[in-house]
Amino acid sequence: MHQIVTRQVDSSRRWWVLAIVVAAQFMFGVDAFIVNVAIPTIAVELRATPAEIESVVAIYLIAYATLVVTGGRLGDIHGTRSVFLAGLLGFTLTSLWCGLAHSAAELIIARLAQGATAALMVPQVLATLHLLFTDESRSRAFAIYGIVLGLAGAAGFLLGGLLITVDLAGTGWRSVFFVNVPSGLIIALAAWRIMPSVPRRSGTRLDIKGSLVLFAGLLCLIGPLLFGHDVGWAPWLWAVMAAGGVVLAAFLKLEHAVARAGGMPLIDLTLLADAAFLRGLGAAFFFFLANLSFYLVMTLFMQRGLHIPPLSAGLAFIPLAIAFVVASRHSGARTRHRGTKVLIEGCAVQITGLAALALVAGFVDTPSPLLLAFTMIVFGYGQGLVMAPLSGAVLATVKPVAAGSASGIYGTTAQIGNAAGVAAIGAVFFALEALQSARAGFLVSLVLFVTLIMICAAFLSWLRRASASS
Repeated sequence: MHQIVTRQVDSSRRWWVLAIVVAAQFMFGVDAFIVNVAIPTIAVELRATPAEIESVVAIYLIAYATLVVTGGRLGDIHGTRSVFLAGLLGFTLTSLWCGLAHSAAELIIARLAQGATAALMVPQVLATLHLLFTDESRSRAFAIYGIVLGLAGAAGFLLGGLLITVDLAGTGWRSVFFVNVPSGLIIALAAWRIMPSVPRRSGTRLDIKGSLVLFAGLLCLIGPLLFGHDVGWAPWLWAVMAAGGVVLAAFLKLEHAVARAGGMPLIDLTLLADAAFLRGLGAAFFFFLANLSFYLVMTLFMQRGLHIPPLSAGLAFIPLAIAFVVASRHSGARTRHRGTKVLIEGCAVQITGLAALALVAGFVDTPSPLLLAFTMIVFGYGQGLVMAPLSGAVLATVKPVAAGSASGIYGTTAQIGNAAGVAAIGAVFFALEALQSARAGFLVSLVLFVTLIMICAAFLSWLRRASASS
């Protein structure tokens, strides 16, 4: 397959293809962070409840998590170019819908659709890089991909604050979604003209039932965390969460039934027998529980608690994002020599950064954006030390033949962790903000972040001990 593709695309043209798919990945990465900066403004203008605020972020992640494996398989069945274009145009149109939303409920539905289209687009990026770069240029191509991915966070924070402050044509927060429209159309046109047609992969099948059951289970499990505050944590919420647990258990039974029938389950069930892989997934889940939720809570605290303007709040994240990129570049070489120990040290650095933030928030009445920015550098560096090599550590024991399936499970676990973190820790923040203050909600959230990262470190230590003894 690789030989066919490289004959279709010469060595100069494939770098243009790299630019196209990485630009799409950059747009996706920016979107994940630009929304965080806009959330407080969206809440005011759409009169959104705390549940609706969290749902704008969480529903996008749930949709993406449940469909990303299906998106990858659709690329195998119909060709990466066709599915990439479909996902990219869908992402562009749903971004326009998000910007045109007239209510919080409509915005949530639009974000659900946006997450689903992203799940079609994003898997094709890595698939294209794997297919086009099979020689010594491969490491350079993936290095470019990694750098762009890291810079997307900084760009998202900066662009979000800038767009809301400038208020282009009176569009306000809507411009953070509208910006995807011209970008998406330009990338789509370039992809249509330059991206090669890739041979389809025979034997790949979809597991639509599995995707739907997984989505329903996650929605039942995470949804009550989102809406609990708004309905006073009514008893029926706990029944819905219990039902979600039952549906997820049924999902595993369904996957076994699909396998017995000769189908292709959403997850490779043989991987569930790999104890080391499961420990790695545990580390990833708890790490990502404290990932996007940190940025949401930090943004809410700065804008709602300290009344820092959106642009200043966005700029405060830039040093963190740069530290993250620097640490990501350092962690690769360190991990090759010292293994999982580097990730455990990264957890310790994150905890140090969170402790410093707690001191600033607890003892400085009105911390400036500059002070917060410098304090967050430590957390950002620690996060970069962990996130960049984490997937490699989780997949280290997986056989090459199962690497694709394992990567899909890892990606799904990461996004489920992000969604659950936004729902659970966001609920704690809003509850304490209502009872006491945004500062109290922020401080308790920091304690929760520290706890989650400690659990992640414990899983990593368990994984390291198991690797050393085997």
